[in-house]
Amino acid sequence: MNPRRTELLAAGAATVTVVLWASAFVSIRSAGEAYSPGALALGRLLSGALALGVLCLVRREGLPPREAWRGIAVSGILWFGFYMVVLNWGEQQVDAGTAALVVNIGPLLIALLGARLLGDAMPPRLLAGMAVSFAGAVTVGLSMTDEGGSSVLGVVLCLLAAIAYAGGVVAQKPALGSASPLQVTTFGCLVGAVVCLPFAGQLVSEAAHAPASATLNMVYLGVFPTALAFTTWAYALARTTASRMGATTYAVPALVVLMSWLALGEVPGLLTLAGGALCLAGVAVSRSRNRNAAGLVTVTAPVPQPEKASDSS
Repeated sequence: MNPRRTELLAAGAATVTVVLWASAFVSIRSAGEAYSPGALALGRLLSGALALGVLCLVRREGLPPREAWRGIAVSGILWFGFYMVVLNWGEQQVDAGTAALVVNIGPLLIALLGARLLGDAMPPRLLAGMAVSFAGAVTVGLSMTDEGGSSVLGVVLCLLAAIAYAGGVVAQKPALGSASPLQVTTFGCLVGAVVCLPFAGQLVSEAAHAPASATLNMVYLGVFPTALAFTTWAYALARTTASRMGATTYAVPALVVLMSWLALGEVPGLLTLAGGALCLAGVAVSRSRNRNAAGLVTVTAPVPQPEKASDSS
């Protein structure tokens, strides 16, 4: 495939992921009024696994190759399982914008782990863009703190979510070298669901009394921010570095601020809006192309995929 076309497809997939993940912070905040953290995570993962399973059957995807299972298992435990539980819990303590900010220290951790464990390049524009976005994220965080919207427990939980997120991404990247994005996402989601099975009793009990809006939010989280967004993420991650994909998600806090303003009435201040603008500017810088050294910042060549699953997502 033409490298430019590959880059555009990867960027488009990353955009879908960022928008849907931003919406997830808002939906978690809403559904969390009726569902406990573990029950909400399990319901989300079961909904996602069902949607992904149907898609796998339609596309006749088989089991991932043996060499991919280690990365799938680690990302399933850390990212699909542990991450979702502690993020749900954290969002019961802090607003959606603050949660998105804290979780998005993850890209810095991804960049460090990617450079150390995966040999990812750290070109100047990526570093500059991450610095600008991180400054924006800190600005958003300071504005939220000034407005009294944060709690120590909530921030700690979101920090744990960020660590799990970074570990999951770095573990997932090698698995995409031998398995398709759809396989990696589907079986990672299944592993996460198994990890969350101890919350099955809570899910059944709470679903019986939860309002329809909360349950629909939970199903939405499973089908769109999980099944669809994690698959488009894996598609893009297979065609670029973990560091650059992590930098792209710095757009999430800015979008969360806007969405929570519109959907939840969490009105941002001027400092929050300024921080959101910095987040978006940093993403633009990190993904820009250096004409004099294009090879340093363009996406890498696609990781070879099994022939039968070369266009999985």
